[in-house]
Amino acid sequence: MIDHKDEPIIALTIAGLDPSGGAGIVADIKTFTAFGCFAVAAVTSLTFQNTTGVFGAVHQTAETVRDQILPVVEDLSVAGAKTGMLPTRAIIAEVARLFRETPLPAPVVDPVVRSTSGYDLIDDEALEALKRELLPLARIATPNIPEAERITGLRIKDEEGMRQAARIMREMGARAVLIKGGHLADEALDLLDDGEQVRLYSAPRIQTKATHGTGCTLSAAIAACLAHGLSLHEAVARAKDFVTEAIMKAPPIGRGFHPVNSAHSVRSVLDKTGEA
Repeated sequence: MIDHKDEPIIALTIAGLDPSGGAGIVADIKTFTAFGCFAVAAVTSLTFQNTTGVFGAVHQTAETVRDQILPVVEDLSVAGAKTGMLPTRAIIAEVARLFRETPLPAPVVDPVVRSTSGYDLIDDEALEALKRELLPLARIATPNIPEAERITGLRIKDEEGMRQAARIMREMGARAVLIKGGHLADEALDLLDDGEQVRLYSAPRIQTKATHGTGCTLSAAIAACLAHGLSLHEAVARAKDFVTEAIMKAPPIGRGFHPVNSAHSVRSVLDKTGEA
């Protein structure tokens, strides 16, 4: 059980802005709030998107990303952190340097390389920087199948391929790797390799269009749980349950891939009883 202490638990997201609210820092903030964390954020890219697709982006500079994060770190004690869309080599290098040189905790690295609609969000040069500089700092990396394939160069078709990909990413330096198997044909199978053992998380596949923001929400939920002091296995299990419920309770927003309901456990003030 998560203990909501009087002192606020602060969680940081470093990611892109999705103006339609389904993914990126908006989804992360909703998720942090749902887990009782105080959310802080740094924007790496302003994307132009809705539920039907991504139509472009304007990236921040490494300096503006640094200038967003440093004042937060100097003033607040950040207990949990995650990274999402880091679109350029310079931004990745700067973010990695901040994790090395400040008291920020080891991050949950969501290696966002492609949107749900198929838009490439990171080039090959940036991907190499992510593998070389950020993965070795990760408490856990959370790629889906296409992301794991692009990072490792493997073709992943089954559980064995997931095991191989997770092992390769740990060899790149990540302390733990969660391969999300939602792109496999059969049941939704996720695989966690923490360097000591491999755990499998299996769930029935949900037939739905509500998949926008699933990766952001999962990684943010893991970061929030770790900030509360949960073990890695418990954090992943709790986060997966949260995302499943977020999918099941997703409203039909938009004409494309509906956003998951990352705020499904936050009670609205409009739900209070006894009011006039």
